[in-house]
Amino acid sequence: MNQDTICALATANGVGAIGVIRISGIKSFEIVNKIFQGKDLTKVVSHTVHYGFILDKDPQKPETESIDEVMVSVFKAPKTFTAEDSVEISFHGSPHIAKKMLEVLIKNGARMAKAGEFTMRAFMNGRIDLSQAESIADLIASENEASRKVALNQLKGGISSEISVLRGDLLNFTSLVELELDFGEEDVEFADRTAMNLLLNRLENKLNSLIESFQYGNAIKNGVDVAIIGKPNAGKSTLLNALLKEERAIVSDIAGTTRDTIEEVLHINGNAFRLIDTAGLRETTDEIEKIGVVKAKEKVEKASVLVYLIDAHCSDISGDIQMLNELMRPDLKTVICLTKIDKTLHSTDHLESSELVSQLDSGVRSSDFKLLQISALENQNLQALKDELTSFVENLKTEENTIITNQRHYEALQKSLDSVNRVKSAISQGIQTELLAYELRNALEHLGEISGEFTNDEVLGNIFSKFCIGK
Repeated sequence: MNQDTICALATANGVGAIGVIRISGIKSFEIVNKIFQGKDLTKVVSHTVHYGFILDKDPQKPETESIDEVMVSVFKAPKTFTAEDSVEISFHGSPHIAKKMLEVLIKNGARMAKAGEFTMRAFMNGRIDLSQAESIADLIASENEASRKVALNQLKGGISSEISVLRGDLLNFTSLVELELDFGEEDVEFADRTAMNLLLNRLENKLNSLIESFQYGNAIKNGVDVAIIGKPNAGKSTLLNALLKEERAIVSDIAGTTRDTIEEVLHINGNAFRLIDTAGLRETTDEIEKIGVVKAKEKVEKASVLVYLIDAHCSDISGDIQMLNELMRPDLKTVICLTKIDKTLHSTDHLESSELVSQLDSGVRSSDFKLLQISALENQNLQALKDELTSFVENLKTEENTIITNQRHYEALQKSLDSVNRVKSAISQGIQTELLAYELRNALEHLGEISGEFTNDEVLGNIFSKFCIGK
C-alpha cells in the first residue's frame, strides 16, 4: 500500500474561500510537477510554498488548460505528517475545481486515498502510535473545550507515555520469568517474587486509576445524557426551550403535545449535555402516545442524569412519587424540579411547595436527589439546574492526569488488569512459572494493544475506516 502515491481533498466538501488537496507518497513531487506551472518541485527546499498554476495537459486537446491559480506547499520526508514526501495544493474553494484537480492527479499516477489512509501511513511509518492516531480523530470530532483538551493531550502522547512506563516495568519481570523457564530443571528464581508483588500492586493501582477515569472521559468525549421527565404539562418542553434559548419544542396547554423524544446538545462550562425532552408520563389510550411513553422510560435507562419535573401547583403528586421510585437507581443523578413557581394561584386545591417537599421526602424511597424550585418561563433558578449538571461531571473527575476516553483502551486496560490479578493470585498460591509467564505476556499484550505494538488488520481497518477520506 505504501508504494502508491495517494491524494484527497483535505478540506470540507462545499464552497469555501480556499480548498486544500494533499498528496503523499514516493512520487508526490514527480506527479505534481507534471501538472504544476511554476518552480521545479524536485529542486526546492522542504517546507516551502510556491506560486503557480495547475494545468490539465491532455494530448488529445490542442491547448493546455489552466485549472486554477494555486499555492503549492512542499514537505520532504521524513519530516511530514505521513513521514513520506508530501505536497499540499491550496486552490480557490470550488467543488468543481477540486474535482478537476483530483482527476488530473489521478490521470498522472496518483490514486484516491482511502478513509484515514494518511493517518494510517503516519502510524505504519512510526511517526505516531495507534492511540495518537485515534486522538487525531477525537480532536477532529471534538465539540467542546473539554474534549478538545483531552484529545490534544493524548495526541501529545499522554496515554502513550503512561502505558510505556507500565509496560517497561512489567517487561523486565516478564523477561526474568521467561529466563526461569530456560532453567526449569535447576529450580532457580531470577525474578524476586516480593519485588514482583510490589510491582504488581503498583500496576493494579495505576490500571484501576486509569479505568476509573473512563467514566469522566466518556462524559467529556460523548457528552452526558440528561432525560427530562414528568407528567404532561409539567413544563418539560418549556424547560428545554429555556435552556437552549430557542423555540425548539412545541409548547401547549394541550396534554400529550410531545410524543417522540427531542434531543439537543447544551454546552455548559465546556462540557456537552444531551438534553432529551420526552413524552409526558401518563396512562393513555392513544397508541402513538403510548410509544412515546415507552421511549421516555428507555431514555431514562440510558441516561446519566434524570431531571424530573413536577408542577408546583399540582393537587396530587402520588403518581410522580410512584414514577420516581420506579425510575431512580444508584448510578443515576436525580434532580427533582418543582416547576411554574412564577404562577400565583388563588385556588385552594393545590399544595404549597413546603408540603410537596414533605411528601417527596417521605414518599421517595431514595433520599439521593436534589430538589430545586424553578420557573422556565421566567428563567428563575435555571442557573442552579445548570450548576447541578456541571457538578455531575466535576464529581466524576479523578486524580489521574491521563483521562481514558476510548472504549477500546478501556477494554484493553480491563483485560490487562485481569491478567495482573491472575499473576498475583498465582504467586500467592505458589503456582508454577509457566502460568506466570503466560499471564504476564497477556498483560503486556493488552497494554500493547493501546499503542499498537500488538494489533491486527481487522482492528486497524475498523479504527481508520472511521476517519474522513482526507485524513
